[in-house]
Amino acid sequence: MAKVHTVFVCQACGCQLPKWQGRCNDCGGWNTFEEEKQVSVKEAVSRTFMGTSASRPSPITQIAATAGIRMSTGVGEFDRVLGGGIVPGALMLIGGDPGVGKSTLLTRVAGNLATTEGVVLYVSGEESVHQIKLRASRLDAEHERLLLASETDVAAIAMDIRSTKPVAVIIDSIQTMQSSSVESAPGTVSQVRAATSGIAQIARELQVPVFIVGHVTKDGAIAGPRVLEHMVDTVLAFEGDRHSHHRILRAVKNRFGSTDELGIFEMRESGLEGVDNPSGLLLSERAESASGSVVCPVIEGSRSLLVEVQALVSPSPMATPRRVANGVDRDRLAVVLAVLEKRIGIQLSTSDVYVSVAGGVAVDEPALDMAIALAVASSVTDTIVDPHSVVMGEIGLSGELRSVSQVGKRISEAKRLGFTDAIVPAGNQDDIRTPGLRGCKSVADALSAALGHQRNR
Repeated sequence: MAKVHTVFVCQACGCQLPKWQGRCNDCGGWNTFEEEKQVSVKEAVSRTFMGTSASRPSPITQIAATAGIRMSTGVGEFDRVLGGGIVPGALMLIGGDPGVGKSTLLTRVAGNLATTEGVVLYVSGEESVHQIKLRASRLDAEHERLLLASETDVAAIAMDIRSTKPVAVIIDSIQTMQSSSVESAPGTVSQVRAATSGIAQIARELQVPVFIVGHVTKDGAIAGPRVLEHMVDTVLAFEGDRHSHHRILRAVKNRFGSTDELGIFEMRESGLEGVDNPSGLLLSERAESASGSVVCPVIEGSRSLLVEVQALVSPSPMATPRRVANGVDRDRLAVVLAVLEKRIGIQLSTSDVYVSVAGGVAVDEPALDMAIALAVASSVTDTIVDPHSVVMGEIGLSGELRSVSQVGKRISEAKRLGFTDAIVPAGNQDDIRTPGLRGCKSVADALSAALGHQRNR
């Protein structure tokens, strides 16, 4: 008979202790330990090595390459983030804040796949089949090959997958699933690990792609043990305020594609719709006659995206001025401000500085440095930057302007939206020959070119 012993497991990081304590030594969380029963190590090892395995070693030359066979979800922006579509047998984890649109997007995908590919199984442990039916009706995603089930037991779900032979499975959500081999409550570290392992085994055995919805913590990380993200093939993260119309989908991990791709959606009455022209959408509400506004072409995966960088500099009443960064790296902002103060002579030590990327897009690219510097200088001097000009470049600590990659793709996207001028690093000026391109060697040259010709009226 298996020997069962009790341990206390941190629900934030998975740390195990023989007795309860208030604070986790690994992650620092308070009141995160819960009691769980586990099988002894010797028993687990004996089960593992004495059991029979259905999989045997095979020569690599005899294994079919299925990674190139992808299935479209019918949502272009979703396919882009996945790397071109769904890979057979892939396990995909989607996380995001409540109400951000995870279930809405997957219901639309389920309806599309049922229409074009075959049977799709949608399993929910949080909603009844009637609630899923109402959402599918609102999204016009109903189809006779879309099967719904309200179930939390992993063994029962495995039986449903074997009997229905679907082309795709959706599990909503993994925190509600439970395995009979683990005695702890659903949502605990042990249950999440066991449920994911069972679903992954059936998915790879039958080569069925599975979408798994995951809850997130208050810090935005996917709830459950960190090993959960290692067990799946793809980790997708929904970003954006649920009170806003825009949603951003990023690939945090992707074994079958790039993690640099970005999907932009707009929440409408008909559900989440992919945005065909994200640059135009992000710049649609831009105030061209205001200081502190600069447009920068950035590269997100395989496409160029035009974003508006806004800055506001105002006198600070506090001894320590505030530095607020939305959509840009806070440490990178500190470096740019230090260069402006040391190399250019712009005094910011007594001013609050607020920098934001409009539209809720988070950008982590060195090419944004010059746009931040120009937006801050524009706000300080109350000078309007030419609304038909874009700027890009990485700033060095000596105040030099360093080259950026794929400048031709950036300029092409800017011209498509009507921008006629561009301020680029001097090292990129020879990469593309086009009218209106101004190469600058330093931050001082770029500020002079952008702000030296026009004053706010």
